[in-house]
Amino acid sequence: MPAIPTRFAAPLGLAVAATTLVLVPAPAHAATVDITLLNINDFHGRIDENTTKFATTIEEIRAEAGDSNTLLLSAGDNIGASLFASSNQQDLPTIEVLNALDLAGSAVGNHEFDRGFADLEGRVQDAADFDYLGANVYAKGTTTPALDEYATYEVGGVTIGVIGVVTEETSSLVSPAGITSLTFGDPVVAVNRVAAQLSDGDAENGEADVLVAEYHEGAGAGTPDGSTLEEEVIAGGTFADIVKNTSTSVDVIFTGHTHKQYAWTADGRPVVQTGSYGENIGRVDLAVDDATGEVTATAVENVARAAEADLTLPRVAEVEAITAEALADAAEVGNRPVAKITADITTAYADGKRDDRASESALGGLVANALRDGLADIGQPDLGLTNPGGLRAELLFDGDTTANPANTDGVVTFAEANAVLPFNNTVALVKLTGAALKKVLEQQWQTNPDGSVPSRPYLQLGMSDNVRVTADPTKDAGERITAVHIDGVPLEEEKTYTVSTLSFLATGGDNFRAFTEGTYTDTGLLDAELWRDYLAGNAPLSPDFARQQVEESGLPTSVSAGDEVSFSLGKLDLTSLGSPVNTTVAVSLVQGKKSVRVGSFPVAEGAAEVSFTVPADLAGTWGVSVLAQPSGTLVGAEPTPAKADATITASKKGKAKVGQKVTLKVSVAAGKASAAGKVKVFRFGKATTVKLNAKGKATVKLAAYGKPGQKKVRVKYLGNADTASATRIVKFWVTKK
Repeated sequence: MPAIPTRFAAPLGLAVAATTLVLVPAPAHAATVDITLLNINDFHGRIDENTTKFATTIEEIRAEAGDSNTLLLSAGDNIGASLFASSNQQDLPTIEVLNALDLAGSAVGNHEFDRGFADLEGRVQDAADFDYLGANVYAKGTTTPALDEYATYEVGGVTIGVIGVVTEETSSLVSPAGITSLTFGDPVVAVNRVAAQLSDGDAENGEADVLVAEYHEGAGAGTPDGSTLEEEVIAGGTFADIVKNTSTSVDVIFTGHTHKQYAWTADGRPVVQTGSYGENIGRVDLAVDDATGEVTATAVENVARAAEADLTLPRVAEVEAITAEALADAAEVGNRPVAKITADITTAYADGKRDDRASESALGGLVANALRDGLADIGQPDLGLTNPGGLRAELLFDGDTTANPANTDGVVTFAEANAVLPFNNTVALVKLTGAALKKVLEQQWQTNPDGSVPSRPYLQLGMSDNVRVTADPTKDAGERITAVHIDGVPLEEEKTYTVSTLSFLATGGDNFRAFTEGTYTDTGLLDAELWRDYLAGNAPLSPDFARQQVEESGLPTSVSAGDEVSFSLGKLDLTSLGSPVNTTVAVSLVQGKKSVRVGSFPVAEGAAEVSFTVPADLAGTWGVSVLAQPSGTLVGAEPTPAKADATITASKKGKAKVGQKVTLKVSVAAGKASAAGKVKVFRFGKATTVKLNAKGKATVKLAAYGKPGQKKVRVKYLGNADTASATRIVKFWVTKK
């Protein structure tokens, strides 16, 4: 039955301190009361064909355990980073689904703040029939609660107190502009403070028979990863603090945020996380002694999502109606094809699951390329960088024509493209010195502003394909990045580089605080818009499985005749779907246009050991270049191409006026000869490809501009077997009619 609010406790600071909801009381003669707690976490707006199966799982457990003795809760991130059917309506379909399922209360997750605190305390809470709880969310610079800290619910005649808290890292995980009025405190301290209040015997400040802590924070690994509770506690950090230091008056701990799956018991107390996306429902059965009040956990488990939906169940039928309407609304926009791909382009996978944020991915590289190449009309950045947590869906080759006949194999729809970057960031250009850029790369090894290590200790940035980085993770913090090359040239610490990235990262999000040392320019262009235009303008797209960052130990910057050389390489393989397993590395010595092959060495599990003696007949110093095959990952010195250099000449023909097409004349030379091949002209991220004639010339027609002013386009010669590719930025003026 639905929970009905019956009373509110007195206000505490900025927020109502507690809410009590009443279910049906248990019979007075019962020696013990059996209660079932159901929990979800990190649902992230999963409105799709599985939503009714998710609902069915909950309802089947309710039917077994008894509806009146069951309470459904959440550890947060119900919304945000959602599928298109939910994000298209600012997650209202998800909130309606959770309302239909009679979710009683939820901790706030960091993603509840994606659109800012004003949106959460206004639009979101107005739409939600359940309580949003945040005991460690305070008014800026105070300990005055900004949200309800807890709520109490009467279940089977037992008062259950639920305390909600969010990760203390929230300020680094969402856009700063939306949370300027807030401070996020220690979650364990907050839980213990409220737990003491609810168990002090003073009915005036709230009391509870059973206490549940809903932490939007969790372990770094779970059971499917091969981890144990003991290992996670030994690893230290916030999760260890939760397990060891949460007050003993708390009977059950539910967790979230890290998308891990476990159902552990620590000294008799359940510690549970369900994974993510509604794939499991956490279940804890409690026996509450009617006389002594003793609480005993009799079952602790994660229940896998049902394989089939049961639409005869009333709540499931209501969920089905909400889901069907949301999917229909989304289809009007989302079903439109925008691009084509030749194979899967995905995030990194670990143990068969997507979103391994500690690893580089083909999708991250492609998004970074789009950030670099999609701004030709605004500016030409030196490189693109993106954060792994911003990539919320995959580009999959296999089509699905069940609901959309246009979604055939290789087609990328509007909804599929949008789902990759769902946060509505703007694209930012940040000018950084080489030294500051190196700091950004060092901050992949994560620390919070206070120096503590967050629950995700490493976040691998996605880098555009003109960036190459080597790192030694065994070195001290600040010294782990051993080399950076941009366009084949070593990073210069005093030089200024323009980085194209997301506004979230540009303002120091995900603990990449070194971005704030640069000069920030917001382009005003939405990331999803740039992304869709880039996909459309460069289709068909194929995955690139060459890594941009590789681990090394002992790799020399230069060698000389007779040197005994030994070094190790690691993380040579990507783990995106379809990534090849490297089998060999070919090692060469390069000096100017000279190249000497040293030999080939085996690769096993993405690692290689290289040892050789530099030939005695080589004069001077040489760079070491390593090419991993078959991925094409390049490490070390850039081999000097034997190809001729290309020179691009491009100019506008005649006058360019608003509303009229622009004609661009392009000529490409290879030394003193005419080049053969094709050129691409990029404008607004869209590419026009034309073939050069026998004289190395081509004419490109550009669509009309809507506004006067100076314009820029990027002209790229694609190269051929004899001539290297080249790029040039062309500027011209467009005048009024």
